[in-house]
Amino acid sequence: MTTEATAEQAQQALIEEFEMFDNWMDRYQYIIDMGKALPDFPEAWKSDELKIQGCQSNVWMRHERRGDAIHFDAISDAAIVSGLIAVLMRIYSDRPAAEIRDTSPHFLADLGLDKHLSPTRSNGLHAMLKRIYEVAEQEAA
Repeated sequence: MTTEATAEQAQQALIEEFEMFDNWMDRYQYIIDMGKALPDFPEAWKSDELKIQGCQSNVWMRHERRGDAIHFDAISDAAIVSGLIAVLMRIYSDRPAAEIRDTSPHFLADLGLDKHLSPTRSNGLHAMLKRIYEVAEQEAA
């Protein structure tokens, strides 16, 4: 998703998309559908070194530099977690490291998801975000 919009603008667009749902269950279904649309993640990438600790389900994430941007690929074996991954990929993948590093993660609360996530799902989401920011910090250095 290479785009001229900044990560903050992409966050705002996603918040506006989620505002069309009055019911949090509809938001869940929307992120599940987003997760189902994630690209395939080859079995060879499902390694311990790509596994993210602190997630309720199995989550794997890899990254590669593409020019001045970082491309992320990720997958989970759980539907809702895959949807949360899809949200993060949409906001952070294929952006310059400095832009990722300097973008606030607080938009998640504005999506209306966080108060409906179990503590373990919330912890997993924050573990994924932490990994994304760590990668961006290393790539920006």
